[in-house]
Amino acid sequence: MRILGKTTDMKPGLVTKGAGSSRQAMTGVLDIGASKITCFIAKMDANSRQKIQVVGVGHQVSKGISNKGIVDLDAAEGAIRMTVDQAERMAGQSIASITVNIATSGMVARRVQSVINMGGREVKDRDVKRCIKTALGGFHEPEHAVIHALPQRYRVDENADVRDPRGMFAHQLALEMCVVLSPLGPIRNIALALDRCRLELHSVVATPYAAGLSALVEDERNLGATVIDMGAGTTSFATFSEGVLEHLGVVPIGGIHVTNDIARGLGTPTASAERIKTMFGSCIDGPDDDHEMIDCPGMCDDPRMQSDQAPRALLTGIIRPRVEEILELVRDQLDQVKPENPWGRRIVLVGGASQLEGMADLAGRVFNEPVRTGHPIGFSGLADAVGGAGFASPAGSLRHIFNVQRENVQGPTQLMETGDNARKTHADSPVHRMWHWLRENI
Repeated sequence: MRILGKTTDMKPGLVTKGAGSSRQAMTGVLDIGASKITCFIAKMDANSRQKIQVVGVGHQVSKGISNKGIVDLDAAEGAIRMTVDQAERMAGQSIASITVNIATSGMVARRVQSVINMGGREVKDRDVKRCIKTALGGFHEPEHAVIHALPQRYRVDENADVRDPRGMFAHQLALEMCVVLSPLGPIRNIALALDRCRLELHSVVATPYAAGLSALVEDERNLGATVIDMGAGTTSFATFSEGVLEHLGVVPIGGIHVTNDIARGLGTPTASAERIKTMFGSCIDGPDDDHEMIDCPGMCDDPRMQSDQAPRALLTGIIRPRVEEILELVRDQLDQVKPENPWGRRIVLVGGASQLEGMADLAGRVFNEPVRTGHPIGFSGLADAVGGAGFASPAGSLRHIFNVQRENVQGPTQLMETGDNARKTHADSPVHRMWHWLRENI
């Protein structure tokens, strides 16, 4: 199985099939959700090096995917093939490797620290790498993959909150990092599905982290904000402060659960419940809800069965409790992290489920903070149909890939091996030990 793992200086998925070296390299990202699969292919905008140009878009209805990952490998493979092929046709170029968004219920963030002695000399790039290695040295979670290890801040002697210590003189160099872990099983299954599609897994990006890079403006990331990605199968969130990721988490409930509640409550098929939710659903009461009637097709296909009707107030009464539950679960997780001020001062909602009428108003009441609905910011080539809140995560993954910092660690070098086996295989080699020493010290 072909899987690319990168540790430092990661570049975009620039390998292309049949492309000449003169053509501008492109990268692809894939967002595998429980309701839809999205693929973006992009390159840097020739007119603005600060803007990413999306040149290919593909999205299809999900098949073989649940909120816990892939449940039907053949169906998932077919849906991924169609999505990527659609994006490649629009871009006019094929890709050989791809980055995937992931938001599994077992995804967690951990904070790790390290301190190394510098002896009063200048901090060089190898010292920063050694400090990062020290922080991750004793960190191990069985059956979990490190998908991000993001330096948050450095301390040079007594000078705290240093963004980049290179070039400074120090007796001690300290580091604080945010490590994002995801269960290894879902990643392995995604890698397997991609391999069957003749694609290499280039890297994995946490969905809420990507959403924050896409939908938050710079001031929000600096002053403190939390982005909540309300997907179909899961709801994930990430908190940013001082320009860096502080925390993230996942709640295993999403828009599909709201749809299922409607189907049960109104006695209508799931497809009809999804249509009713999209067209008439709301999280807040309206003045005419008791009088406005909604057609609810019956479960039976018998043409003699008449469609039933229900007041819109009943629909709102089904939707609101479930949405409140989701938002309160997110709030409770944030409270456990830092009760005195866990979220900064703003909440930004993204994801398909966030587009329900009244969602921002209800979230404002739950969090007692300013709330807005976000969308991808700073991209060219995104049409209105794919530039809304439901496409913030794949757009953010593009920004992560193109703007990745050289010291960011992007997961293990081999996702299909267990951490213990990989470490044992390489560490026992004298050649590996010699090369490792030369790389770290010269």
